[in-house]
Amino acid sequence: MNRAEKAALQLQAVAVLRMLKETRTYEELSEVTGLPAGDLNRYVNGHVLPGTERAREVVEGIGRDALADELKARVSFDDEGYVDNSAVVFDQSFLDLVAPVAANSFGFERPDVVLTAATDGITIGAAMASYFDARLAYAKKSKETAVEEFIESRQRLASGIELTYYLPACALDAGESVLIVDDLIRSGETQELLLDIARQAEAPVAGVFALIAVGDQGMSRAQELTDAPVGALSTFE
Repeated sequence: MNRAEKAALQLQAVAVLRMLKETRTYEELSEVTGLPAGDLNRYVNGHVLPGTERAREVVEGIGRDALADELKARVSFDDEGYVDNSAVVFDQSFLDLVAPVAANSFGFERPDVVLTAATDGITIGAAMASYFDARLAYAKKSKETAVEEFIESRQRLASGIELTYYLPACALDAGESVLIVDDLIRSGETQELLLDIARQAEAPVAGVFALIAVGDQGMSRAQELTDAPVGALSTFE
């Protein structure tokens, strides 16, 4: 790890601790993290940065659990099982914290392009792209009028409805690595279409990530379609 990567990790840890401190006293934060309250005070107030190993522990362990709990508190389901995750996908500062935690927790290699589906996937896609310093590309269910060439992926769902996504061909070049990101994975159909777009573009897949997994069907489906890491921040049964 070079000095820039070390500093970035330390600052990410501080950002996670500041988020946790918003709803906790230092004593409560100490119980959650296992770190001394005095040290936490100095980290949160910017007087000193945590060491590399402590920072890694905060980001990969404490941070992942804390963000998963926060996400669960913000998500609701209606009587028909539809998910309302508006309090998550519209909070860019929260998503900016998720990106380094997800990257470090699931071992995603730095991609050239983060690929997602419009529209709810765009904000988490933007956060991941910013963290990795990668380009963001998003597929849509309709074609842009002025774009001449598309990568098209089509699938007929069990319900009989045909789902199609279009990505402008210029958005993804052969050989560019792709991290597929979305806000939600349930059946895995959207992820399958995005993986197919990457395949058609001859772009190797660096991983598949979702904020929320509902059940394990979608995760299993994605794992069958790629050897790259597949992960979700929080899982709902």
